[in-house]
Amino acid sequence: MYLGLDIGTSAVKAIIVDDAGILQAQASAPLRVSRPKPLWSEQNPEDWWQMVISAVNALPMPLRSAVRGIGLAGQMHGAVLLDSADTVLRPAILWNDGRAAAECAVFEARAPNSPAITGNIAMPGFTAPKLLWVAAHEPAVFARIAHVLLPKDYIRLRLTGDHASDMSDSAGTLWLDVGNRCWSDALLAASGLDERAMPRLYEGNDVTGRLTSAAATMLGLARVPVVAGGGDNAAGAIGAGVVNPGEAFLSLGTSGVIFAVSDGFAPAPDRAVHSFCHALPGRWHQMAVILSAAACLEWGAHLTGQRDAATALAPLETGPEPTDVPLFLPYLSGERTPHNNPRARGVLFGLTHDHGPDQIMRAILEGVAFALADGADSLRATGTRIDVLRVIGGGARSHLWGRILASTIGCRLDYAAGADVGPALGAALLARLGIGGAPLPPPGPVAHSIAPGAALDGPLHHRRDRFRDLYARLRPAFSPENLP
Repeated sequence: MYLGLDIGTSAVKAIIVDDAGILQAQASAPLRVSRPKPLWSEQNPEDWWQMVISAVNALPMPLRSAVRGIGLAGQMHGAVLLDSADTVLRPAILWNDGRAAAECAVFEARAPNSPAITGNIAMPGFTAPKLLWVAAHEPAVFARIAHVLLPKDYIRLRLTGDHASDMSDSAGTLWLDVGNRCWSDALLAASGLDERAMPRLYEGNDVTGRLTSAAATMLGLARVPVVAGGGDNAAGAIGAGVVNPGEAFLSLGTSGVIFAVSDGFAPAPDRAVHSFCHALPGRWHQMAVILSAAACLEWGAHLTGQRDAATALAPLETGPEPTDVPLFLPYLSGERTPHNNPRARGVLFGLTHDHGPDQIMRAILEGVAFALADGADSLRATGTRIDVLRVIGGGARSHLWGRILASTIGCRLDYAAGADVGPALGAALLARLGIGGAPLPPPGPVAHSIAPGAALDGPLHHRRDRFRDLYARLRPAFSPENLP
């Protein structure tokens, strides 16, 4: 048995797979995001650890006693700042935090060749600008920094006592030489750091340490080895079987991601496309990322007074298509691909007295789909082909959303059983590969597919044109001097 842990934004997920890589049990524990100021998004790393303990202990003890190793996945880009005694110095600044926009310009001025080294333009969500923000606004905290870890790697520290990370997650810091898979002294210096503050680097299936006696006791496990794992998207790709050039997936989690395995390091920073290391040796990938996907559905459910997104979508899944649907810009946390605009805002446009929860939820489904289609177009403009997307994440449960996405993005969507498990499955499979020596299993069988539908194409394409026009017209209003 192998344990996979995914340190997400909204929950910690824990799963166990058997020696064949088949899911045997899963559990989760919820997390909350703190937003103490506009553009801020933070979490307390101690909360991650407590939810790991809760989720793992919810798994059946007979399975836990048979676990041979652990793999880790987690939200990318978060800055966990530690002193020399590994004490957390401040709440972790998360991937969807937008406070460091000014620091992006500072970073690129100090390291003008950074896009060529990292394969990415500097965005506020990345780790390096966050450190410049801390240096400028919290200098006493910055002066005490001895180690900087990513969220899943803080959990590794609590599990094993080791400062270590993998290539795929580290590629999202703006400190990694992504083509050469090593830390860049020049990019670290641009942030006022050096390699002493960085974790040791490993490939995703490499063993980085072993559970301490204390951690093993807390989790009801033997002192098993822990592998490096991967950032949430790279680990999700492992779980979905997206490991070879030409393969791609769509993740419908808190954020939305189109992930395509590339033939080598293929940077395209001018289009706000991310180019990162994969979680396997000698492999890379490209990503188009929107910051709010399924998170928009939960927001819409609360806005309309319903318990959760599934409840809010239920009438739409089986009922007639609503008419006179408003437009929705899904930029509740700003946006990355293709706009790179942390100050973009969510908008419901065209509301009247006649609009109710069904029309609002339908507008949200479409708006997120339109934003993902913009990202797909950015990837295609680099020469990447997207003919089929395997779908993972909690949003994979909605068949209606699948029909909208297939027609808007313009490709077939394939759904496998257990598609909502995502990165935790990839983490467990990396442990199985690195510890048990078993090769990655082939992709799971496709439970069903959704192809673009002619009945949806025309109306959706018309509304997508209006969606793009609305953002272009409103973009000046998102400037700092015009925002409240």
